[in-house]
Amino acid sequence: MEQNLPDGKKFVRNIAIKALVIFLVVNLIAAGLPTEKWLGKVSLYHYLFPGRWRFSWSEDPGAAYAVSTNNMDALFTSHEVSARPVPEDEFRIFFFGDSSIWGYLLEKEETLTAYINAANLLTPDGKTVRAYNLGYPTISLTKDLLLIERSLAYEPDLIVWGVTLEAFPTEKQIFTPLVEENEPEIRALIQSYDLELGVNDASFSAETLLNRTIIGQRRAIADLLRLQLYGVLWAATGIDQDIPETYPSLQVNYDPDDSYYDFSPPNLDRDQLALDVLQAGMELTGDIPVLFVNEPIYISSGENSAIRYNFYYPIWAYDDYRDIMANMSWPSNSYYLDLWDQIPPEHFTNTAIHVDPAGSHQLADLVIEKIQEIIGD
Repeated sequence: MEQNLPDGKKFVRNIAIKALVIFLVVNLIAAGLPTEKWLGKVSLYHYLFPGRWRFSWSEDPGAAYAVSTNNMDALFTSHEVSARPVPEDEFRIFFFGDSSIWGYLLEKEETLTAYINAANLLTPDGKTVRAYNLGYPTISLTKDLLLIERSLAYEPDLIVWGVTLEAFPTEKQIFTPLVEENEPEIRALIQSYDLELGVNDASFSAETLLNRTIIGQRRAIADLLRLQLYGVLWAATGIDQDIPETYPSLQVNYDPDDSYYDFSPPNLDRDQLALDVLQAGMELTGDIPVLFVNEPIYISSGENSAIRYNFYYPIWAYDDYRDIMANMSWPSNSYYLDLWDQIPPEHFTNTAIHVDPAGSHQLADLVIEKIQEIIGD
């Protein structure tokens, strides 16, 4: 049979066999390497185009010039925080939290961190205060802890952690793709800080030999390639979010319902709140000061507003949450700022935690006042 093949076909056959062997070898090598050793570490950001002001995330990548990825290496290497070397004359403040910190429905210049940077703050010893937006649009304290741990390599001087009650229920801790897709890191945090999280939950993605290969990671690799390609458009336009001209209006009237998950009034069950994740954050950051900010919420005056503050929160649950936070035992280098009612209702947009540019600016002014108090100590 070998002798009957024309020379041209033999050549094509040999090339195909060699290509297949090389492809299989490369896949086996990729499968043998821990994913974190290679996937997401290579980036064109900071070389061909500048780092992003906030983590890449999008519901419409083609319009936002950004792509959602659960690869933390890719999130950080494409972000401005990873620029090297770290300026010696910079006081670095890292902001963490949900979509309200990230800036949903806000241009990048209208976010909390952008307004803080526009204030041109200086420390008493003359360092430039620089705020970095490391918020990510899902609500989970464990997701925040995951990002905080990774961020320590970028040398923060102060951490600001935006929190709200919706991030505390234990059942919400791992119900976000960024947590589900980073199981090894989450398990390490659970072991290090004895966290009460359901790591055996089916939502965790089971890692197999196949899904560590290039074939198994083709979707993730495609997303990372798109993230690099969108960097060109980000650099040219500064666009990183597709903000629609219209969006669903904020709900102001509610049913006469005082339920909140599986909690029962009049008090929240502390055992069903991820208070240990907050404690882990304070231990993890060590000597780095941490400012916890209870984020502003929309307070309705509509139907059944005597029962609920907003869509998220019945009054009894939220008031008890505020009592819990006010009576926490904060370490000497941790601070708490409760801004729950500091933004007028007219400055909220589509949800009870998202604010418009004016509300964002007001929030920045309040946070700046606390930051100045901390760095002046």
